[in-house]
Amino acid sequence: MKYQSPTLRETLWCVVALALWLTVTVCFIGPRPEHVWMALLIAAMYFALPATRRLTVAILPFIVFGISYDWMNLLPNYEVNPVDVADLYNTEKSLFGITLADGLRLTPNEFWALHRSTAMDFMAGIFYLCWVPLPIFYGLWLYFSGKRSDYLHFAMAFLLVNLLGFALYYVHPAAPPWYVAMHGMEAVVGTHGEVAGLGAFDDMTGLGIFNALYARNANVFAAMPSLHSAYTFMAFIYALRSRSSLGWKLTLGVVTLGIWFTAVYTSHHYILDVAGGIACTLLAYLIFEYGLMRLHGFRRFMQRYVAYITPPAIAD
Repeated sequence: MKYQSPTLRETLWCVVALALWLTVTVCFIGPRPEHVWMALLIAAMYFALPATRRLTVAILPFIVFGISYDWMNLLPNYEVNPVDVADLYNTEKSLFGITLADGLRLTPNEFWALHRSTAMDFMAGIFYLCWVPLPIFYGLWLYFSGKRSDYLHFAMAFLLVNLLGFALYYVHPAAPPWYVAMHGMEAVVGTHGEVAGLGAFDDMTGLGIFNALYARNANVFAAMPSLHSAYTFMAFIYALRSRSSLGWKLTLGVVTLGIWFTAVYTSHHYILDVAGGIACTLLAYLIFEYGLMRLHGFRRFMQRYVAYITPPAIAD
């Protein structure tokens, strides 16, 4: 099969986009080796073969998601609006508080901190490890199954729920439950992330996965909405919409419920945060499918996008 190189226009788009991303990241966030390696990987996939070029263009929504998350370091949300620490905590306790026999009222997070179990600690870690990988694997399954239109709808809705959530982080910076337990009701700028209840999984497995993830998290005041609660839920919605296999529906449904519980059980989120993530998911889905997709220009863009990532031999 003869190699088909990208057009000059495609080449320029790729080179300019990568250069812009790296320039902004290096100048305003700081250089990290993973940025360079990621840029090289994207370029290698884009220029290697037509099939890998289509895949690179197809996963652009996930690439943009990763870049936009990283770029939140350009302007911390606590510099834009005051951080909600006490109000969210008190509202959670008022709505969902659990009163003990001695009259002490606890938030659900505080209650579960006193009622831990090894089995739940282990399953909590398993569920939380799925929050991003599982939706991406589901999307790739759609893509390689030839369901390119279903894949792109899911990928774009996934990106949209992230952008909505990130925007809300700036509108309403909020502290997670573990922050209150460790630091009280005052927002302290520069506080780094904590594994909280997920540390038990690291301790029992010796893997140190969550310690590695949260040690570098500078986005502490981004608890509301819980995007952990959004990702697999969005994948579950599209599993239903695209009539995916029963296995995918059950897996995504169970993991989604598990993540919602884990978010509260490990003190990473309040029930209110989880509800916010669910609402954000539904809103993003409705905006995309019943708002954007009804705009002629956007619908035409999606059709052209699907056509670009679909080889002639594959049809949805």
